Amino acid sequence: MQHTKRAVAMGVALLSAIALAGCSTGSTGTSGEAAACAPSEGDVTLEFTSWIPGIEDAAAIWNAENPGIQVQVQTGPNGNSGTYQNFFSQLEAGNAPDLGQIEYDALSSFRVQDGLEDLSNCEDVVAAEADFIPWTWNQVTLGGDGVYGIPQDSGPMALFYRSDLFEQNGIAVPTTWDEYKDAAKKIRALGGYITNFSTADINQFAGFVWQANGDWFTNDGDAWSVDLSGDASKTVADYWQELLDEDLVATYPAWTEEWNNAYNSSEVWSWTSAVWGANSISSGAPDTAGKWSVAPAPQWKAGESAAGNWGGSSVAVFKGSEHVYEAAKFALWLNTSEEALTALNESANIYPATTAGLELPSLQEGVEFYGGQAIYDVFAEAAAEVNPDFVWGPTMTQTYADVSDGFQKAVTGQGTLLEALESAQSSTISTLKAQSIPVAE
Repeated sequence: MQHTKRAVAMGVALLSAIALAGCSTGSTGTSGEAAACAPSEGDVTLEFTSWIPGIEDAAAIWNAENPGIQVQVQTGPNGNSGTYQNFFSQLEAGNAPDLGQIEYDALSSFRVQDGLEDLSNCEDVVAAEADFIPWTWNQVTLGGDGVYGIPQDSGPMALFYRSDLFEQNGIAVPTTWDEYKDAAKKIRALGGYITNFSTADINQFAGFVWQANGDWFTNDGDAWSVDLSGDASKTVADYWQELLDEDLVATYPAWTEEWNNAYNSSEVWSWTSAVWGANSISSGAPDTAGKWSVAPAPQWKAGESAAGNWGGSSVAVFKGSEHVYEAAKFALWLNTSEEALTALNESANIYPATTAGLELPSLQEGVEFYGGQAIYDVFAEAAAEVNPDFVWGPTMTQTYADVSDGFQKAVTGQGTLLEALESAQSSTISTLKAQSIPVAE
């Protein structure tokens, strides 16, 4: 889904009074112990805020089966469009909902502001770890022993490509990034572009770095390390810089009519994107129905099988909830039960974070827009190939914005992608220090 691609809203100023010195990766919160997780007395009503289409229908299924634990759903814009800002304001005022939708790259932002309950004292939550794809579980533990949300969906990346155009022009589907560049040259000679390089979708670029086994942030429990320009990032940046310098990729603003028209008119032939990109292409390029296929993402070395991730979210319990046990119980049901996962897949094409969820009947079928190909088989393989150790930093809005500013300059010849990453690294470190968040020197 397109909602998973967006950067996160920090709202740091709203919570300056409770800002933490750092982001602990242990199992305890600032009070020194994880949240109590015992059933409440009497009937319970939980408040849950999300932007997922049709999620209220899934909650209605729960409500019908659990009269003693009712869930009231409030829907709003996706996180970056206002919901995260509302969450921070509500946390400051002490009236946050019991549960909220939070994307993986935003969890550290809420954790560093002490806005999340640690669910590691909830036995059912801890026992559910084995149900989830390992890397999605690592996203909600933030690399430590605490559990700060229940994984909901994921965004494993693969290659969407115009199989008709590749076949008609005798161009092999690239399996490595070197082959991808060779194909880009052939396609450019034919008047098209192999793909579009977005200066706004920094989460996509992070997915490329993720696939290359790179890290942008690490936390040892005491301080944050920032490395936006490490070896993996440099490899990825230099690669795309070459494609830009040689005019082998388009640079249309993403998620615009220009972007849609480029794909709908067959000017752009492929897109390395997340599983939710299937809907973006079918809705943005309807005239190309039946002409697309999906293949594993190109690899940096022949024979490798690594995948990046772009997007994905969790359901978290906010600090101060009086019903942690019940909230955790609902969040687990919502993201592990077949009936809930089926409902969410049907209403919002949610791609589950559980291993069992990948076997949903609806995900085994061929997709008409993609020539009847069972495209989710490709993404199921990719989901198992995502490095589980990638960590998001606590100031992603600022980081994304600074990288994007630098990328926009780079595509016009003002600097390079690597220089943009180096500059964003410096500004990220400065931002962390300004917020009294320890940084490893």
